[in-house]
Formats: sequence, structure tokens, C-alpha cells
Amino acid sequence: MTSPEVSKQNEDAGPGGYAAARLLLLHEKERSGPPRRTALARLTDDWLAGLFAAAAPPRGTALVAVGGYGRSELSPRSDLDLLLLHDGTADRAAIAALADRIWYPVWDLGLALDHSVRTPAEARATAAEDLKVHLGLLDARPLAGDAGLVAALRTTVLADWRNQAPKRLPELDELCRERAERMGELQFLLEPDLKEARGGLRDAQALRAVAASWLADAPREGLDRARRRLLDTRDALHLATGRATDRLALQEQDAVAAELGLLDADTLLREVYEAARTISYATDVTWREVNRVLKARSARPRLRSLLGGRSGAGRPSGKPPIERTPLAEGVVEMDGEAVLARTAKPERDPVLPLRAAAAAAQSGLPLSPHAVRRLAATAKPLPVPWPAEAREELVTLLGAGEATVPVWEALEAEGIVTRLLPDWERVRCRPQRNPVHTWTVDRHLVETAVRAASLTRRVGRPDLLLVAALLHDIGKGWPGDHSVAGETIARDLAARVGFDRTDTATVATVVRHHLLLVETATRRDLDDPATVRAVATAVGTLGTLELLHALTEADALATGPAAWSSWRASLVADLVKRVAGVLAGEPLPDPEAAAPSAEQERLAIEALRTGEPVLALHTRDEHTADADEPAPEPVGVELVIALPDRPGVLPAVAGVLALHRLTVRAADLRAVDLPTGLGSGSVLVLDWRVAAEYGSLPEAARLRADLVRALDGSLDIPARLAEREAAYPRRRGLTAPPPRVTVAAADSRLATVIEVRAQDAPGLLHRIGRALEGAAVRVRSAHVSTLGANAVDTLYVTRPDGSLLPPEEAVDLARTLEAALG
Repeated sequence: MTSPEVSKQNEDAGPGGYAAARLLLLHEKERSGPPRRTALARLTDDWLAGLFAAAAPPRGTALVAVGGYGRSELSPRSDLDLLLLHDGTADRAAIAALADRIWYPVWDLGLALDHSVRTPAEARATAAEDLKVHLGLLDARPLAGDAGLVAALRTTVLADWRNQAPKRLPELDELCRERAERMGELQFLLEPDLKEARGGLRDAQALRAVAASWLADAPREGLDRARRRLLDTRDALHLATGRATDRLALQEQDAVAAELGLLDADTLLREVYEAARTISYATDVTWREVNRVLKARSARPRLRSLLGGRSGAGRPSGKPPIERTPLAEGVVEMDGEAVLARTAKPERDPVLPLRAAAAAAQSGLPLSPHAVRRLAATAKPLPVPWPAEAREELVTLLGAGEATVPVWEALEAEGIVTRLLPDWERVRCRPQRNPVHTWTVDRHLVETAVRAASLTRRVGRPDLLLVAALLHDIGKGWPGDHSVAGETIARDLAARVGFDRTDTATVATVVRHHLLLVETATRRDLDDPATVRAVATAVGTLGTLELLHALTEADALATGPAAWSSWRASLVADLVKRVAGVLAGEPLPDPEAAAPSAEQERLAIEALRTGEPVLALHTRDEHTADADEPAPEPVGVELVIALPDRPGVLPAVAGVLALHRLTVRAADLRAVDLPTGLGSGSVLVLDWRVAAEYGSLPEAARLRADLVRALDGSLDIPARLAEREAAYPRRRGLTAPPPRVTVAAADSRLATVIEVRAQDAPGLLHRIGRALEGAAVRVRSAHVSTLGANAVDTLYVTRPDGSLLPPEEAVDLARTLEAALG
């Protein structure tokens, strides 16, 4: 209720009084959420009713709130959705004057207004043509004037909605799907639209409309609470920004969290995701029920026609018998869903929840929400460790592929997953701030298991692969390195699930090292024996290596499109092949003894003869073993450059490549001493792996010409790159963290390893090269890894004489690089 003081101020001062009372209400810290929205709606009701009365309205007119305002859900910056309803008897000019007396004061206060003037017949006709208008009228609420006129309209509109449900609900379903395709899923977005994204307020409104049709109803458990959380968040967003926005931008999340009294932005996102997940699940269940009912209704007339319209005693009634097809013990298919059999006894069968879930996923069926609710309420807890049947059913569920996801969501909706795997609660709905990630942590784990299901033919223990995929990021709910924390949790959960000591140790090892292969392959020199031996030592066995290889691919594919490519796949496969050789007892080749290739030698001779750079471009293909397989996919371009050894080569080449929009993935640099008789002097050969950012590759002649200009100083690369960087798009309001340069503990005998982590930008490797030239160190190789906006560049450096840097010099070099990049 509005306080007497606020009401009096509203009455005494007209629009100015309403504005002051509104401001006072919005800053009352002790009143928020539903009470504040209701109070704001009542305050606005009183003001608009006063405007209506003061305008001396003709008979047969009424002012009506529709949409969100009709539901009394006014956020601080919400639009006012108003309908001026009249019975058509008054003069049109009088109705127009009445409208002006109401609309203009609203506009004068700077409030957004969505308004219309219609008769009941016009309102019905518009609703018949425009679904959104019809939805708004379902929430019509009288503010002033002829209440009977409004009541008659409400009754008629609601009757129209129910009568037209077979036509309007599919239209509404299509509208919701189109919006979801355009706006994404709220529960996975880092900057979600609280209203328009799937699982947002629009979907909650759609569920209310479905319920009003009497055709189907949404699961009620938690739905109102989820809707209130999104409304409360929108209120806080309006107050924090002072704008009418529904998009929860990154830079606003801390302020919104503080407004709601939450710990931080991550806590805010988890609560928003929880709400969105509840609404999304209810949406899936409701539309499935709507489609089932509509399908059944359309089938009845056809069936009656086939039966000749017979009914009555001893004759077919036209209603087909309900078919129940057995799926597993205690589980049957009925009406397109997996449901519990009549004989099922969850209170005596602790494996039934997993058996039902596995049977549903394997059959590609949704798990009935009624069945899940009954299982959650009555199922007997599993003993610890689990019996073999329960473990096998979990593996069967995870191995079902894409069909696993909706079944898993049904189990999560009723809390069954956290009951089976208690540590799941810490990752549930946990956001991942890295934009490379598509999903929240828990959904990413399920998606990784889905991807792993298609790779089970490649491993000897598919059960361990699927369980490790489900658990590989389980440590992200704990502080510190998630791989280290995850190893302990995975060990406990694998033992809980019933694996023996050996298998439990394998799952724990795979979780601990699930990033080892991709990080090593993209950031370390694979020709360095120390790199391969370190991986072999960590992995231990060929079986574990096999599991890690499959999990690495599944994990990357489940992360997002930027996390996996043919190039990364080829690097990981190369590393796995080398490590497998070490584990099989094969000797590693000595990189120092490797002779230059025939092409490298040819280019070196030409460079020595001309005294200028010489280069060659080649497309590299992914290896395809079987001639019947499709053509290999290009994994990048090899660029080989030879030129007489001189200072400034690395920054010059890196700068030219950046100017031509070529992304560097790896670079190997070596000095080639030509055989006697071919000339004298040292030639530097650079073997680069590059890819075009977009478009086609530049011509080799253009690259060479620019490289010559860069080396003789006529091409000002720093200035050109500075222009490019100034125009580089950056998200407003976000400041990139400072670069971090460290000396990696790589145990390499060939070089000191320096790791650079920085914001990716045009010419980053050029700037690194200039800093290294200034520090008088020689670069042996460089390995570049980019994920989203973050770059990790690993450099193998030595002193000019080829020796490793002493520890103190290496640390000084890291500090120098950090300062240069900062």
C-alpha cells in the first residue's frame, strides 16, 4: 500500500507530486522486490486515475493498464502500457482530447508510454491480427472509468484466447523459438537480456498465456520464485544504470549485485542462471504438452471418421487405448515420454532413477516430469559405493550423446543429480567469465560427455572416458588450480560410483592432466626431448594417454568454436604420437643433429647468393590415413624464409605478417651453416606456421617486398601497427588485465622458456621480438596460442652463443618484457 504521506503528496501536487513520490519510493531501501513494484503500480494508478477524472471523461470510457503494467509489475524504468477504451458512443474529438489530457503529462515526466485508443470491437480485431496485442490484453486491469466495459472486454478476450488456442499457441511457440534463436539462452550468456533471451521474462509471460488457454499448464515448482528473481534483477539494473534496459552488461553486474545485497557479480549470475534454467525447463515441458494435446485433438476427428462415427455401449468410443512399450525394468514409453511402469517401486529400487534416465536417453525420449518428481520424492538412496548396475546405467546415460542433455536437465530440475553426485552443487549454474566458453561449468561438463560419446570407439575404456569427461572441470567450484582440486574430487566421486582402486586412480590422473596435451602442444617446442619426456612422465601409461587424447578433443569441442581447430588437432596428434613412442620405449631424435630440409638448404643458398630474403609459401594438410576418407582439411600455411643472419629479423618478419593480417601460430628459427663449396657465412632460416585472419593469403612477392623494406628501415612497422591498434575494437567499459611474463619450468636443455600472457592485439609478437632484440637474446622458437582476447606466447630463448640463460638473467628478461608490453 502507498503510505498516506506519499498519497497526499501525489494528490496535492499533480504530476510534480507524483514525480516526487515516485522518486521517494524508488529510494526506499527497506522496500524492494514485489512490494516496491506493487507500490509503484498503485502510486501510478492513483496518478493516472486522477488525470482521467480531471479530464471530465465522456460516458462509456475507461483507462486500462495492459501487459506488465496490467500485472502490476512496474520496474523503475518500465514502459506504461495503456489502453483508452471507449464504447464508440462519444464524439471522436472528445475521445482524442481525453487521450491528450492523459498522454501528455506522462510524456512531460519523461516516462516511456505504449498507448492505444480503441473500442472493444477494435481491440478484439487488433488482437486477432497481432499476437502480442492479444497477450497484453490477457492482463488487462481497469484503472479508471467504466469498469463494466473493461470486464466485458476481459471476458471476451479470454474467451477468444481459449477458443483460438489451437491456432494461437503454435504461433506463440514459433514466436518464442524465433526469439530464442535471435537472443540466445539466458542461462548461458555472460551479458544476458533478462526479458528477451530464452528462459527470460518473455517466456515466463508465455507460460502464463498457455495456462490461461486451459490447454496445458507449466510445472509450478519454483516458477514464481524464478520470475521474481528476474524481476528483482531488472529493478536493480534500472536503478544502477538509470536507464530502461534489460541487458545485464558486464560493467553493470557488480553494481546490480550490490543493489540486491549479493556477494559479487558471479553470485548474481548464478542466481539469474538458476531462475532462467527453471523457466527454460518449464518452457520445454509445457510446449511438449501443448504439442501432445494438439496432436491428440487433431487425431480424434480422423479416428471418428475411420470408425464411422460409432459410439456408445459395445461400440468403439473413438479414443484409442493407451499403449505402454517396455524400455527397461520399471520404465515404459507412453505418449512419447519415458514414464514409470505401474509396477515400479522407487522406494525399493535405488537404481531406478539412473535406469529410467538411461532408458529415456538411449531411446531418444524425454523423461516425464511426473516420473522425475516421483523419483525425487520417493526413490531410495543409492548405497556407497554404488552397485555395478548403477555405475553401468550412469555410463549408459552419458554415452547416449545429444539425447543425454534433456534427460540430465530433467534430473537436475528435481535435484536428483546433486543427490547422486554431491560435489555437483558447486559447479551448478557457475558462470565462466572467459568468453571462449559457450556454457556454464555444469552444462560444459555434460556437453563434454556428449562429445566424448562419439569418441568412445577410439579408447579401450569408454566408461572411464565418459566419467572423466563428466568430472574434468569439477574442481572449478573450489579455490586454486581447478585441475588440482578436481583430481581429489574426481578420486572421491569415482570411488563413490563404484570404480575399483586402479580405475579410480586413472580417472583422477586424467582429470588432473586434462589440459596437459593441448597446452603442451600449442605452447611448447615438440622437437625438444624434455617436452615429450615431461608429458610421458605425467601420463604414465598408453591407456591413460589414449583417454587424455580423446578427452582433450571432447573438452575443446564442448568449450566453443574458438577452442578447437584442425591446426590444434594436428599439434595434439603429433604430441601424442611422440609421447606414445617414449612410453613404448622408442628413443627420441636429437634435434641438434637434425639436418636442414632440402627446401631449407635451397632457400639458404639462394639467400646467401643474393644477400636478400627468400621465401616460400605452402599449404599444410591434415594427415588422412585412409584413401577412402574425404580430402584432408587445410590446417594452416607454412612460410619458410631464409636470409643472411642479421639483427632485427624476428620483429621485422612478425611485423610484416601482422600488417598482412596473418596470424602466427608457431615459428622455428635456426642458423644454417652451408656445406663447403656452397658459399660461406651463416644464413637464418625461419619456419613459420601462419593463417589468414580473413580473406585469402597475400602473394609471396608482396610479403618479400615488405620484408626488404622493413629490414632496410623504409617501412615504419611500429607506426603502421600503432594505427591498426588504435582502431582495434575493444569492448567499452572493460580494461584488459596487465600482461604477465614468467620463466616456465620446462627442464629444457636447449633453451630457456619464457611465457608471455597478454591481451591479443595486432603486432603483439612484433613488440615481443623488439624487446628481445633489445635484451640481446636469441630466439630459437616461438609458439603462439590465442583463445578469444587472450594470447599465450611461449618463447625458447638463449644467449647469443646458444647457451641457456642463468636463472637471474631469465627473471630480468621476463621483467623487461613485461615492462615493454605494459
